[in-house]
Amino acid sequence: MITPERIMAWAIPGFFVLIGMELLVAKWQKRDVYYVNDAINSLGLGTISQIVGVFTKLFNIGMYGWCAAHLAAWTLPAGSIWVWISGLLLYDLLYYWLHRLGHEVNVLWAAHVVHHQSESYNLTTALRQTGSGFLLGWVAYLPMALLGYPTEVFAVIALIDLLYQFWVHTEVIGRLGWFDRVFCSPSNHRAHHAVNDRYLDRNYGGILIVWDRLFGSFVEENDDDPPVYGTRAPLQSWNPLWANVEVYGAMLKDSWHARRWRDKLRVWIKPPGWRPADVAVRFPKPDFDIRHARYNPPISWALKIYCLVQFGVLLLIGVNFLDAAPKMAWLPAATYALYVVCSLWVLGFVLEGRRIGIWLELLRTVGTAVCVAISGRWFGIAQLDARFVIALVVVFGISAVALWLLAGYGHRSLPAANV
Repeated sequence: MITPERIMAWAIPGFFVLIGMELLVAKWQKRDVYYVNDAINSLGLGTISQIVGVFTKLFNIGMYGWCAAHLAAWTLPAGSIWVWISGLLLYDLLYYWLHRLGHEVNVLWAAHVVHHQSESYNLTTALRQTGSGFLLGWVAYLPMALLGYPTEVFAVIALIDLLYQFWVHTEVIGRLGWFDRVFCSPSNHRAHHAVNDRYLDRNYGGILIVWDRLFGSFVEENDDDPPVYGTRAPLQSWNPLWANVEVYGAMLKDSWHARRWRDKLRVWIKPPGWRPADVAVRFPKPDFDIRHARYNPPISWALKIYCLVQFGVLLLIGVNFLDAAPKMAWLPAATYALYVVCSLWVLGFVLEGRRIGIWLELLRTVGTAVCVAISGRWFGIAQLDARFVIALVVVFGISAVALWLLAGYGHRSLPAANV
């Protein structure tokens, strides 16, 4: 039986192979496609999204399953190829409308904005996903439940539609002729991620771009107006927690300051960027400048390499969490998740060149080494093999020493990295 977990297990190694291939092709084409800090931030947000998914999957699938079991008049046969084909087409159509509403309704944009915050456009951007999409996104797919599509069919189709969209997040693939007219392609999706007036809020299709052609939201990429990526309210941060809550926070502020009760509600359901007139006057925001400088705080090459290595370690830890968490009790799983999320949060401070980031990272590495050495345990594992204890203590101990040396003189004496 094909399951979402098995599909994802096959897909994850492929993601990183393709990211490596894209990096090589970009170098060959002499393109500046990747920035270390941006890639770490995007992959970190994807990791957090997967961690949140461990705790919310039962909510999403559970809601769908309950509606399919209790509200549908019939159940379609999961063994029929036509159920799968029609289900994929219907899912993609519903995804189009959810995606479109995610750009037209502020509270939905608050979740979706995470995917658009990067000022780069590469395969790591595809993995940059929200941690709050589960709150409202499931509602869009209830028509499938009411029509009797089995829960297992829905779960696999949803993953197929998501995985398809990975490869379109690249600048190294150009126009594809007839393919661009039917399917979501790199060219079509580059336009979707752009903040240029020409491209803003267009090309919502997941697999098929024909939905955009049918509903009037299609725009073709124009070589005379190359896409500029990001959002019209730039994030200007490598903090993954702030990335997930920035728009919610802005809406809460505007809702609080609005004088009229009607405006307090409209903040949440109006399009992104809308603000009550009285709030806009009292708390003005600068106009968007498409020529603004890329957010790229200067830190040394050595410190960027340190962050890259630490992120690699955290990525392995995150994979272990995803494997171990379903077998763990709720409290240990939540504690493990908190450790990974806080580690990514601290790494964001280091990438921003903030002194507090150095101290927090020293606390994290030293604290991890000491706790493992004293307890001989790791999250969810009652007793670690002595070799693993030694390995973990050495890795985090060396990390703490390396960071201490860099904090002492490396980040002041070495040239800043611009990649």
